[in-house]
Formats: sequence, C-alpha cells, structure tokens
Amino acid sequence: MVDKRVIEQVLAEQYEELVALQEVDLCARKEEDEVNLDSHLAQVIIGVRRSGKSTLCYNALKAKGVKFAYANFDDERFKDMGTSDLNTVLEVLYKVYGDFKYLFLDEIQNVDGWHLFVNRLLRQRMHIIVTGSNAKLLSGELATHLTGRNDQIELYPFSFTDWCHIKGVDTKSMTTKAEAARRAAFDEYIKQGGFPELMWDKNKTRYIDNLVKNILKRDIEQRHKIKYKEAFEQLAHHLMNIAPVTIVEKDLAAVVGLKSNHTANNYIGFLKEAYLMLGLKKFATKSRQRVRSEKIYPVDVAFMDGRQDAFAGDNLGWRLETIVYVELLRRNRPINRDVYYFKNASGYEADFVVCKYNRVEEIYQVSYDISKEKTRKRELRGLMAASAETGCNNLYLITDFERESLTIEGKPIEIIPAYDWLIEK
Repeated sequence: MVDKRVIEQVLAEQYEELVALQEVDLCARKEEDEVNLDSHLAQVIIGVRRSGKSTLCYNALKAKGVKFAYANFDDERFKDMGTSDLNTVLEVLYKVYGDFKYLFLDEIQNVDGWHLFVNRLLRQRMHIIVTGSNAKLLSGELATHLTGRNDQIELYPFSFTDWCHIKGVDTKSMTTKAEAARRAAFDEYIKQGGFPELMWDKNKTRYIDNLVKNILKRDIEQRHKIKYKEAFEQLAHHLMNIAPVTIVEKDLAAVVGLKSNHTANNYIGFLKEAYLMLGLKKFATKSRQRVRSEKIYPVDVAFMDGRQDAFAGDNLGWRLETIVYVELLRRNRPINRDVYYFKNASGYEADFVVCKYNRVEEIYQVSYDISKEKTRKRELRGLMAASAETGCNNLYLITDFERESLTIEGKPIEIIPAYDWLIEK
C-alpha cells in the first residue's frame, strides 16, 4: 500500500514535468505512426529502458491534440504499490487533470496485477497507452488478461535517421558535402550507439553502467527472483563482451560456474525479455531446426564497450552487424516480416535473411571493410549460396563506405554504404 498523500505528491510532480515538456523540441520518430489513439485497444510500447518510449507516447498524444492524464510508475515512492492502490491513482489523476478519456501509464509493469486495472478501464472505453521494459510481462499478460485488446509496438534506441535529425545532419541532399557529413555522423553513431540521453551525457561509462545495473537488478533479478545473482550478472556481461555470438548453453554455463544448462538458457531468456539482448534464429524450413543455434546481439552497440571493465576493442565489424540487425527489426517487424541468419551444411553464411511467411524476400551480408579480395569473395559467396538455396535474388552487401552495383551469375547485388542504407525510406 502507498499513502494517498504520497500518490498525490508524485502525480502532481509528474504533471509539472509534463507541462515543462511543452517547451522542449522532442525528436519525432517513425514509430509514432504505429500508435493508433482512435483505437479502443490498449496501445502498448515496449523496449529497453531509456530508449525513448515515454517521449514517443507524449509526441503521439500531443500530435493528436487530446487531453490526457499521465502516471509514471518507475518511481521509488511507488515501490510498494499494489493493485489496490491503482484506483486511488485514478482518483488522484481526475483531481489533477480533470476529466479525460486518454490515459498514459508509464512503466506500468512495476505494479503486480496492473493488467486487471487496465482491462477495467478498457471496458469503460478509456483510451490507454502503456509502456514497459519487459517483453514477456507485456506480451504474455496482455494476451492472457486483456484477451486481444492490445496493439504492441516495439521501440529501440535511436536509429541513424533519428540521430541525424537530432544532430541536424542533412539526410536528403546528394552533394559531396552532405554525404561527407552523413559519413562523419555515422562514424560517431557506430561508436556511441543510439540511447537518446547519451547524446548529451558526457560520462558514457557511468550512464551505461547504471542502465545495465538497473536492467539486471530491477527488471530481471527482482521480478524473476534470480537465485545465482553473481553468475547471472557475469553471464550478462560476458554475452555483451562477445556478442554477436551463437549461443551454446553448455559452454556459457561452464564459463560462469552454473551447473545447469537449463538455468543458463533461462537467464538468456530473461536478458531477451528485458530487451538487453536480441535473439536471431537460424533460417530453416523445418521448425525444429530454427530453434537451435540461436545467435544473440545487444540491443545497442553502447552495451558492447560502454560498461566499466568491458575490455573491448573497436570491433567495428560486429558493431555494424548489430546496427544493421536492429534496423532490419525496425523496418520489418511492423509489417510482419521475420529476420533470420543463414548457414548451410557447407559452411556458407549470410548474416540476415528477411522472410514474409515462408518466402525469402531479401538477403543481407554485412562487412565493415571489403577492401581485401579474400574478404570480398567470402561475403559474396555467402550471398550467392543463400540465394541459391532460398530462391531470393534481392541481394545486398552493407559496408562502411563502398558502393557498387554488380551482377554475378545473372544475379544483381547492391553494395551499399551503411550511412546511406540506414536512411533509405
């Protein structure tokens, strides 16, 4: 239980913060178009902490021009809040905001039983926007308790397009000067990553350390009652150090001293649920083959080396691969397309295969530097092998700066610099 006076104080302070936001020029993001405020389904925005979910919701509501109320449950004064307190929250919100038909509930997953409260409001025809930082909690409990009354929108840290918008970098002009500016911006983006607040926080290590600590301890350990906390945290940091990597539970369990492969697998699942890490399944026509040999990526390149004692080098190739994967998720998940990686029995590989149902529509290879002939041939062989086995001829090789159109065995291949491909419409 939380004292009503505390609830009034917190919500009044949050109202003042909301008023102050009206004077701030906030970055508009394309995911705002996915938010349907006319719908009577709950609009659910999920993603890693500090990716900009609150700003996205605020922008969508502001653009709609509707009166709405706001409650953020990621506040230490609300740590003991339970379901019985939520009606008091609603009462106080009416006191602070007056009458409203739109309600924005930020990080609502911190309150056990929240879905029952939201379900009741939906039955009363309230328009609800919900954010949260745990995929299983939101997708699982929404599916179970809201009986399909939700639209789910995933949000990742800033894309390169978002980054350029904030930095004032021209993404449309084709002049030499504009292209040089985009390339310089990408050189910065690939090293810093896309967390919005990192664009102004000078102490990157402190910021990322605190963010990772909050995700591990608050979003995972507390909720899932992790028994072997030290081993779990070692596993998380180890994966961030070596990602992208193919998961072998037995090896990972041995590295951090876990006796059970099953426990290691559960821990990896928790990291993905909290959007700290992203999984990528192997392309295969048989379902049982797709669940094996999963790769794992960090949700943002800042996690690769931004932490204290990460002991990481530049790893520009891995960084570029991670950036391309997250961008492919941004572009394809909203239109119900899936992303896999390709590896055949002969060992030929392609980094990403984009599918619509059982049809392969695009194949991507990613290589930071293909100036060496051996590297260039390897990447093109992987593309050709994936094309031969899937029947897809939309082939792309994403690089740091090289650009070329070529044809191999009658199949066109586009070699595109990342700083251009990332801003394509």
